[in-house]
Amino acid sequence: MTANTEIASDWGEWLPRAVAEAAPDGLSLWYLGCNGFAVKASDGTTLWIDPYLGTGDPPRTVRMVPVPFHPSDVREADGVLATHEHTDHVHGPSQAPILAETGTTLYAADDSLAVAREAESWTDNWDVSDDQFTEVTEGDSFAVGGIHIDVVEVSDPDATHPVGYVLDHDGTTVFHGGDTKPSDSFTAVGESYDIDLAVVAFGSVGEIPDSDTGVPTETKWYCDENEAVAVARALEADTLLPSHWDMWKGLTADPTALHDHVRGFDYPRRLEVVEIGDRVDL
Repeated sequence: MTANTEIASDWGEWLPRAVAEAAPDGLSLWYLGCNGFAVKASDGTTLWIDPYLGTGDPPRTVRMVPVPFHPSDVREADGVLATHEHTDHVHGPSQAPILAETGTTLYAADDSLAVAREAESWTDNWDVSDDQFTEVTEGDSFAVGGIHIDVVEVSDPDATHPVGYVLDHDGTTVFHGGDTKPSDSFTAVGESYDIDLAVVAFGSVGEIPDSDTGVPTETKWYCDENEAVAVARALEADTLLPSHWDMWKGLTADPTALHDHVRGFDYPRRLEVVEIGDRVDL
């Protein structure tokens, strides 16, 4: 996908203002559409995971949900986490202004940082310095304020080096796997953590023009119903939150269909369906 350079908010600044003014008792998440989330802890620590505010690359990829804010309106950011190198997860126009305005750090794997450093030249095009980039890889652990973060292995065959994150704040634990499909590694993750909420990318199969030839090609970028539930089951997650189903024309899906798929299993115990702009309190 080609990174667009202009960001225009459809909603003004109310969403980043709501995040800044919130005082969670534990951990709160705001869904930004696509696979993006703002996460805020009770001590005020605020993370942004895969925030994407572009419109895609029409007519190949066409954004189907509003652009909820302008990145320069983000008032609080203690870190930006990227799961992999695709445009809707690492995107200079969406994320570099957050780093420039707040002085925060981008945490990402090597191939994602290569996009920021080389392909998009964030340090040349925005007021961003190289010391605001921190490389992470599977097995790493670090803390940002009151949120402890473990970097875990995921399975996304469309990406070159994807990673997932397990966030913990005072015993409340969230898994964000980027665009992962089921992975044998998730059983160990489920045994190691008591995961309260798992974010799993979910979508349909559609015909998307090939990036080189423009020929419509059968495309499956995200988990289907069975795969999404399989991820949450392996993780033994209390709650499954499907993401990404709202984003691209031709690949959208109905997350309420997952109610029937989770019904017959011990995990996940609950399905949390959210729309862009919604807040979830844990």
